[in-house]
Amino acid sequence: MARYTGPSCRLCRRENTELFLKGERCYTDKCAIKRRNYPPGQHGQGRSKTSDYGVQLREKQKVRRIYGILENQFRGYFERADRLKGVTGENLLFLLERRLDNIAYRLGFASSRIEARQLVRHGHFTLNGKKVTIPSIQVKAGDVMELREKSRKVACINESLEAVVRRGIPQWLELDKGAYKGVVKTLPVREDITMPIQEQLIVELYSK
Repeated sequence: MARYTGPSCRLCRRENTELFLKGERCYTDKCAIKRRNYPPGQHGQGRSKTSDYGVQLREKQKVRRIYGILENQFRGYFERADRLKGVTGENLLFLLERRLDNIAYRLGFASSRIEARQLVRHGHFTLNGKKVTIPSIQVKAGDVMELREKSRKVACINESLEAVVRRGIPQWLELDKGAYKGVVKTLPVREDITMPIQEQLIVELYSK
């Protein structure tokens, strides 16, 4: 599968917001947004006018990069959200939040979603007692995600769990740090998604 392999901080600067793609580094003074708060490239500091389409495109790109989703996959999520009952934009965010790799990140098993996706692919977790290796699995209320016994001494996982206090754990999830286990108490609601996202702009973009 194609994937972006360039500098992560470049993406944050392009979207002019912290996407938290590099874990703990994003909370320090080394964060690229804090040091160079302008778009990358030769003309990054120049003045530019953005059209309505440009604003909508940037919002879509921002959300896609936050969750690490490729364009075709992201459009698939949108089409699925559009078929569900309720507000399409909110449905889209709920589908993205319920991804297994996002759950691993939210519970603190990884310092970034990129790291969480890698851990899932390498088989470090079980879901309801069964080994899983697919990051895009959609969790349900009552699901139990647990770190496998052989993975509990992995240094990066334990470091992330120690630092999870900085991020906080959403109310719809529950972490038992001692047992390396997390529970999906309920499905997320819009108030649980605290990133600065204007999902209606994405709906307007795809509705053209």
